[in-house]
Amino acid sequence: MPKQAQYDLPEILTYAVDIFTEQGYTKASMEEIIARTQFNRRAFYIEFKSKQGFLHAVLKHYIEHQLSACQDSLIARSDSGTQAIYDYFNAYHELISQQGCLLVNCISELGRNDPEVQSIARHYYDALQLCFIGCLERAQKHQQIRSKINVESVALQLTCFTQGFAISSILQGGEDDVIIAMRELMSSIEI
Repeated sequence: MPKQAQYDLPEILTYAVDIFTEQGYTKASMEEIIARTQFNRRAFYIEFKSKQGFLHAVLKHYIEHQLSACQDSLIARSDSGTQAIYDYFNAYHELISQQGCLLVNCISELGRNDPEVQSIARHYYDALQLCFIGCLERAQKHQQIRSKINVESVALQLTCFTQGFAISSILQGGEDDVIIAMRELMSSIEI
């Protein structure tokens, strides 16, 4: 009978989100990861094989448990497409305002050379864009936005705002520019 793991993997992944968000992949040392997560070094390498494999698991955990919670406001509602978009950006701002977005940080640091980070990011942002399309179509159905707008184009712009929002938060320590741009875009299409 195999031994049961002596660690709580979701808890370790949650701790590691903070480490990688604060320091980035390159600066986060294995010693600090082991010390802060209290993960046994041997178990770490058995479970993940490498620091990069660990980062991929942390990134997937972050998307599943933190970014997806923001995205739920886009999916869960059936009444107001425009309000769901505003709610999404408010929830996203709350998530990233303290330390930034781990996904955007990983794309910036590793995206060019790490096919797994590229794949994870592409899948997340494609799904987010589809959620925005659904909200905008709902808004058209409820006559909240003009019927002749290009829903796919606006959804792509909102997805780009999401990415830019995280970068702006890091550079400016705030969200004003992106929130203003998002509101301006939405007001230009609303009835």
